[in-house]
Amino acid sequence: MRSTIIILSLIFTSCTQNMNELTLPPRCDKQPHTLTIHNDERIDNYYWLNDRENPKVIEYLKDENEYTLYALRSTEKLQKDLYKELKSRIKKDDSSVPYEWHGYIYWREFKKGKEYPKYWRKKIESSSDELLMDCNLLADHYDYFDFGDYDISKNNKLMAYSMDTLSRRIYQIKIKNLETGKHFKEVLENTTGSVTWADDETIFYAVQDKETLRSYQIYAHRLGTEQHNDVLIYEEKDETFSCYVYKSKSEKYIIINSSSTLSDEYRLIDAERPFSKPVLFQKRERGLEYSLYHHPKGFYILTNQDHKNFSIKFCNSNHTKKGNWETVIKGSNDTLIEGIDMFNSHMVVSERSNGLVNLKVVDLDSLKTHLIPFKEPTYVVQTTTNINIESKKLRFFYTSLINPGSVYEYDLEKNETSTLKVREVLGEYNEADYISKRLWVEVRDGTKVPLSLVHKRGITLDRSNPTLLYAYGSYGYSIDATFSSNRLSLLDRGFVFAIAHIRGGEEMGRSWYENGKLLKKKNTFYDFIDCSKSLIEEGYCSSNNLYAAGGSAGGLLMGAVINIEPDLYNGVIAHVPFVDVVTTMLDESIPLTTGEYDEWGNPNNEEYYHYMKSYSPYDNIDKKDYPNLLVTTGLHDSQVQYWEPAKWVAKLRELKTDDRLLLLKTNMSAGHGGASGRFEYLKEIALDYAFLMHLEGITN
Repeated sequence: MRSTIIILSLIFTSCTQNMNELTLPPRCDKQPHTLTIHNDERIDNYYWLNDRENPKVIEYLKDENEYTLYALRSTEKLQKDLYKELKSRIKKDDSSVPYEWHGYIYWREFKKGKEYPKYWRKKIESSSDELLMDCNLLADHYDYFDFGDYDISKNNKLMAYSMDTLSRRIYQIKIKNLETGKHFKEVLENTTGSVTWADDETIFYAVQDKETLRSYQIYAHRLGTEQHNDVLIYEEKDETFSCYVYKSKSEKYIIINSSSTLSDEYRLIDAERPFSKPVLFQKRERGLEYSLYHHPKGFYILTNQDHKNFSIKFCNSNHTKKGNWETVIKGSNDTLIEGIDMFNSHMVVSERSNGLVNLKVVDLDSLKTHLIPFKEPTYVVQTTTNINIESKKLRFFYTSLINPGSVYEYDLEKNETSTLKVREVLGEYNEADYISKRLWVEVRDGTKVPLSLVHKRGITLDRSNPTLLYAYGSYGYSIDATFSSNRLSLLDRGFVFAIAHIRGGEEMGRSWYENGKLLKKKNTFYDFIDCSKSLIEEGYCSSNNLYAAGGSAGGLLMGAVINIEPDLYNGVIAHVPFVDVVTTMLDESIPLTTGEYDEWGNPNNEEYYHYMKSYSPYDNIDKKDYPNLLVTTGLHDSQVQYWEPAKWVAKLRELKTDDRLLLLKTNMSAGHGGASGRFEYLKEIALDYAFLMHLEGITN
């Protein structure tokens, strides 16, 4: 939570100066720590920050927060105004599109002034609403709250749900009797938050390793018993794999999935016999990825077995090994198959071509296909809430950089689309006032990288427009061109906003990902830099008003590009940045490390070690000028530990040769995702925007 500026006299720690001197940033004490591997020695002067129990560490983080407040003190009113502006665009009383399940209609509702939703249901053709859960009451005593997952038993009488109150993605599971409103006495601890009913007395859940937070055990819990009596159904002993559990859409199977970056393995349990031994579907093989979709006739399988862009196979339920898989849809060099929504009569395939997602409808009897048409040059579409396999209608959500978004229902037999809900943007938003484009940037190795951008209509391409470029570029995660009402606060003040769809994502297919990872990771950074230069060459901006932003692995991107081209940007925002790559990937006790060797490489291998070291932002800080920087983190972050950005900022303070802003803001009560709640996170966005506007001289 943001604190007010407090002038403290005579407070000294090993990492701060007298805080009466707020005009000067905190200076961190250097305590050399030697790290040696492959006959290579690194000296980490700020390694000691890796101890959240050390009071001096906490004081340092708080002092950095105070300095950030001081450095941006002139924007205090602007931040408050921005927060009100951002909040004013959100419909205060809002609800989700209802869906049917087991004789009930379910929906979620937000009310004016409330941070969290209420969950409701009612019997079909009934006028009596039943409140399942008011998350505002659950969250009342916590600084952070996340309602994770919930599932209703088949008899409709019980609700199992999960919640995280620390922001380390460690969830409790509780069980509520919906007839009496009372909770069962047991509380299941240290779970991933996912919960699945097998029958009306048994739930399945996954437990995390307490140190690494790897999801490694699947348990079955019998209603009314203590957690220590739960039955261990499966344990994943390979530290590069994590395991999960869910129920098939057909409700016939409990499915246990073990996955690493490059391999998958599934086991099946008859949902009517939850304590029976899991049956292996297809054993894991290095490089074999597959996922399952059960249908009354058998299993459809999405796999890279014979094509890196994936194909769709089929097998019957009694012969599931890969030798029995028959091709239904072949893989294509031009199209990446991303997912399947399974229905009794149809299959809807989400596929990505030329950087955009298409929805292909497949008639399962004739295997005839057609696409649902979309017209904008850059957009996002995804299927949503299709939980009933017997349905003949597909729900999907469509949005773009200028289209706020709508939920549609598509009749799979009549090929007709109807609108269920149009997202409202309060105020005077007019889509016609903005322009969205897709550009293609030829980067240094000849590859053409897509670039999506949006701006207010009528700007002049004279390099005078402040421009914010965003990207991620890791894990094969595609950053699509979605609408954001928050972004209007930048666009209406003359900013151009752009997304660089750089390698490391999967926007252009599996090869796009493979050419931006491991020993080709630097392509990600060079793509971003070349996209930045293209914006300047096309006349949108100059280096004096070009800004960059990224978070997590996108924060690594930010750290790498400012080491390579520090003069290219006036300012950079790095959220929860993964910047100490080598040290983190050598520490197997840190959450996520061992499971990510296939993404970054294993630095215990000398080749990967030296390659990582050559781009790791923390290891490549030099004595030179850097752009203005705003860095954020969360004390309880389990994905990128707080000490990475803290160390990065401390080392930058030591070595950089400029007097530009270098600000570290730590949320002392949150983790990787930042503040919880419907509106609280808007204060963090207001801080980001105020930082950019401050650098542009925009005061209102």
